[in-house]
Amino acid sequence: QVQLVESGGGSVQAGGSLRLSCRASGNPKIANCMGWFRQASNERREGVALLWPDSGVPIYDASVKGRFTISIDRPENMLYLQMDSLKPEDTARYYCAARRSTCVEPALKYAQNFEYWGQGAQVTVTS
Repeated sequence: QVQLVESGGGSVQAGGSLRLSCRASGNPKIANCMGWFRQASNERREGVALLWPDSGVPIYDASVKGRFTISIDRPENMLYLQMDSLKPEDTARYYCAARRSTCVEPALKYAQNFEYWGQGAQVTVTS
């Protein structure tokens, strides 16, 4: 089992930056894919960025590529999402997620294939 706890959400003006953190506990080494999803009001949950924990190789959704950076501190069991040049459409609740199977790009579209989830952190971007 893997437990995930996010922190770092908040409110920021458009063009600003925020960094989300996710602490993994339990048995995080069983996760072969970790990432961030977000869900806006009345919308489905969508993938933002994924990462292979051992190699650090990332996958980004086109909507955030060049603005968001996913990274990991494996020894500390911490996953991060640096969000720059934020836009109002980035407003959502952001969730840290992990799964046993490896990352593939289509996994961004299939939140249901991730077994482990945090409680989420709200990010609000005002114009």
